[in-house]
Amino acid sequence: MSYNKVSLGVEVTKRWYTMPKSVGQYRISSRNLEVDKSRVRKLIDDALDAADKEVDFSKYSFAAIFLSAKVADYGMVGLCGYPGMLGWGATDVLKTKSGQLVKGGIAIFSFQAHLGTLFHDIAHILGGVKGGKRMVPCLYDHDLQARPGPMRETFVDSTINMGFWDPMSCHFYKREIPPPGISSWTKMRLDWIDRSKIKVIKPGREVEVILGPLEDGSSEILAIKIPISETTYYLIENRQPVGFDRNLPGSGILVMYADDNIPECRHGKAPVKLMNADRSVPHLEGAAFDIGGKDSFHDNKNKIRIQLKEKIAGSYKILISSL
Repeated sequence: MSYNKVSLGVEVTKRWYTMPKSVGQYRISSRNLEVDKSRVRKLIDDALDAADKEVDFSKYSFAAIFLSAKVADYGMVGLCGYPGMLGWGATDVLKTKSGQLVKGGIAIFSFQAHLGTLFHDIAHILGGVKGGKRMVPCLYDHDLQARPGPMRETFVDSTINMGFWDPMSCHFYKREIPPPGISSWTKMRLDWIDRSKIKVIKPGREVEVILGPLEDGSSEILAIKIPISETTYYLIENRQPVGFDRNLPGSGILVMYADDNIPECRHGKAPVKLMNADRSVPHLEGAAFDIGGKDSFHDNKNKIRIQLKEKIAGSYKILISSL
């Protein structure tokens, strides 16, 4: 997934710690926009203080708190405290009672959290903060996620930007299988793709590219970037059922529109959105373009054509040209 850029060494405390309050006193809403941040802060402070005498936090890049409580008791399956619910400003510092500094960030998980949820919230931490923005934000729409209704159904309806094609959008595709692999956009935000493997094609040029599977690090080209302005661009990636991408809703070529001026997914706007090949399939499950199906994408405004010419094993020959 990271092409050997990142490997996490994990240590677990030797024992469980008993919190000074009942889980009900830390309970929060399942809707991000309705979360009582003071309760998140209190849980983090109490957990860090409980472990303060036995854990040297200076040894670790970040921390995660695992609760023995069920989702129904705590209210949320997982969250990132920082950079997340508690903000991501330069003054947001986490310290224990004795003054130990907790570096990087901190996440909270119910013991029922899916692997995709663990990745989602830890990726917020790995991405960090630059220029006052989280580099790896949630890719579901926060306003839609806050709507009333059954938790899972409401959440799925909020995945309007990237569907089930990135755990930063969906956490997982189906609970009984591992999470999907991550998009080239998220990999780029995490600095996991070498720039030499990103083919940049300026509009107006006619170029053929062999695009390898995104999960195959040996591919010569892993993503195609078409700049439109200083902050907006298209990304093209090839998702095939290999590696973590075995757990996707489909396969083929994904086309994304990105806008680096948009920090978070609010009010229908997002820093990255999938172009949908088949709108008849719900939740962007038919978003992939492919030979034998919808094999081209046109942007009439910017006069860009993306044409799938041929599939060669797991790779695609793609023609980028002007309309």
